[in-house]
Amino acid sequence: MQFKEIHTERLTLRAITPDVYDYIHNNFGNTELMEFLGLASAEDLAVEKEKYSKGYATHNRTFVLFQLIDKNTGRIIGGCGYHTWFPKHNRAEIGYDLKYEEDKRKGLMTEAVHAVLDYGFTEMGLHRVEALVADYNEPSLKLLDKFGFAFEGTLREHYNVGGVMEDSVMYSLLKHEFKKP
Repeated sequence: MQFKEIHTERLTLRAITPDVYDYIHNNFGNTELMEFLGLASAEDLAVEKEKYSKGYATHNRTFVLFQLIDKNTGRIIGGCGYHTWFPKHNRAEIGYDLKYEEDKRKGLMTEAVHAVLDYGFTEMGLHRVEALVADYNEPSLKLLDKFGFAFEGTLREHYNVGGVMEDSVMYSLLKHEFKKP
């Protein structure tokens, strides 16, 4: 199977679609799976296998995720992509994360999000990208602001975080608003 990749200055973004996800879980052994997904432990592998067995994609809601691979080291440093994609409505929710503290505050996520937004608007035909963020997540809020996401409101007690119900703030970006930061 050939894996779709996007290349930026410092990153390779490797696409993980439902087809890729099925392929790697059905054809890779545990060691290959851990290496391909950048998993650090047997516990991480068990969590990943449980996610897969429960079904990552649901009816009319699918995903396109990208692994963020550091071009210099080949190390998987995080992820960025779309989940809760509704192709019929041309909208999806973006999500992103960096695994390691030493990779933060270097502009890597700005680089990745730009590539993923461009991919979403051009390749996936998105008209609207949504982002849900904890109101105290300053780095994420600043990132959304860089790309011109518009604040839409607060979803009260929206996420269960460690047994505590937390609010989420909703942002969106429309295709015609997309600009390079």
